[in-house]
Amino acid sequence: MKDSLILDLPKLYEKIESKSQEIGFTMPSDRYIGALLKTLMCSKPGGNFLELGTGIGLSLSWMIDGMDKNGKLTTVDNDFALCEIVQGFFGADNRVDIVCMDGDDWIKQYQGKSFDLIFADAWPGKYSHLEETLGMVKVGGFYVIDDMTAQPNWPAGHQENVDKLVSYLESREDFSICKMNWSTGVIVASRKE
Repeated sequence: MKDSLILDLPKLYEKIESKSQEIGFTMPSDRYIGALLKTLMCSKPGGNFLELGTGIGLSLSWMIDGMDKNGKLTTVDNDFALCEIVQGFFGADNRVDIVCMDGDDWIKQYQGKSFDLIFADAWPGKYSHLEETLGMVKVGGFYVIDDMTAQPNWPAGHQENVDKLVSYLESREDFSICKMNWSTGVIVASRKE
């Protein structure tokens, strides 16, 4: 098996990747996490999904590709320039709500339904407001994070944040977790009853 052979790229993936290179966006999610997200999304027909940290929309393109026609996806980012780019790619899709605001503020204000999958790809929902974010995951739903192995763009001392996060997730009795030393280091947690 060759896991790098990913054949079913989202329709807009290459355009978004090209735009990412054009503007010098240096934090895109890779194809591995994208393929995983798409697969997990497919397991939740009519699901309600959340992405914290839209970036330029590469992971979002995979998530949308995995959603059925009845799914709903909210994606949150605080970078207005990136939100405009993402709006250009996905704004016409009525299944997608692109929210441009601080993720911590969004988490604190959210009062809606719980989620079938949350991809926390930013500080909010991962290193801040984690308890609130985990509380938004439905029983049987997924909480997914990447960048758990050292990355070249990590600031000094960030490994300690990662270690604390992993240790905390390991201690949770209401989630079953799978740690994968694959892609950029991935954890998939599923909420138990």
